[in-house]
Amino acid sequence: MKLKVTLAALAAATAAPAFAEGELNIYNWGNYTSPEMIEKFEKEYGIDVTITDYDSNDTALAKIKAGGHGFDIVVPSGTYVPIFISEGLLMESKPNEMENFKNMDPVWVDVEFDPGRNYTVPWQWGTVGMTVNTSVYDGDINTAAIILDPPDELKGKINVVPEMMDVMSTTIYYMGGDQCTTDKEVLKKVRDKLVEAKQHWLSMDYGNIEKYAKGDLSAGVNWNGASLRARLENEDIAFGYPVTGYPVWMDNAAILADAQNVENAKQFLNFIMDPENAAMLSNFARYANGIKGSEQYLDPVMASAPEVVVPDELKAAGKVSKTCPPEAQKIYTAIWTELQK
Repeated sequence: MKLKVTLAALAAATAAPAFAEGELNIYNWGNYTSPEMIEKFEKEYGIDVTITDYDSNDTALAKIKAGGHGFDIVVPSGTYVPIFISEGLLMESKPNEMENFKNMDPVWVDVEFDPGRNYTVPWQWGTVGMTVNTSVYDGDINTAAIILDPPDELKGKINVVPEMMDVMSTTIYYMGGDQCTTDKEVLKKVRDKLVEAKQHWLSMDYGNIEKYAKGDLSAGVNWNGASLRARLENEDIAFGYPVTGYPVWMDNAAILADAQNVENAKQFLNFIMDPENAAMLSNFARYANGIKGSEQYLDPVMASAPEVVVPDELKAAGKVSKTCPPEAQKIYTAIWTELQK
């Protein structure tokens, strides 16, 4: 009996590390990860995946910097990747040496925020624009005036996503400034415009798809995929591209420097560079991805949706988001902090 107990204890002790190796903890934007894709990964590798949500890049950055988080993977926007790297928060996991790297669209390989892809792989990419309920407002939707100088019928029914750089950039363009400007005159106008406009907003919430679909919200700054998901539930929803300029972004999966399940995390990065798996992400969240060959697996609605396929006449207004220098970030953060009060 004593021998059996000893063997059982030994078995339990040796099994513990194996169980730990079967985990993966992902820190990602809320409602942004395909359950179908995660289920496939879990079955294929025998890994239990846990996903924790956040609602902005700043929230994610603050949580990771604080330490003790227990996450293996994070999904920052391209504008924040250099910040994560400079803070020593990301592992140089060399996705460019992984088997499925060959599937990455060349357009997204030598990106400014991670040249050659030593740290990150594409998650999804899209645009920032205006979501509008056309049964409430039938005017021009391709303008940031929707939220900055709103018509009476939209006042009190507007939502602005809580992502600083998306809102700041959209407003800077509307006020005639350039991305990452530190022009004090322009930024004073931006600050005043945002403060003035906020009195007409109902909320600054991340989770807004159902609210638009149900008619609880009538307009706001939003991401194209979220707007498409709302339209699929309510045909009155439309997505506008401000002619004064709108951000084009990419979110990217990366392994954290203090990840506990590194090999599992590497398997996951390689996994999402497979065309079929990348398509699962797009079919769920309704954004484009950066993986060649995924098109054949996409839902038909993605091929022609105006939220995904930017109208030709509005393409020139799109501006690929970049990381602004610290002096600009400091000013934007001050304006954003005041707006949160």
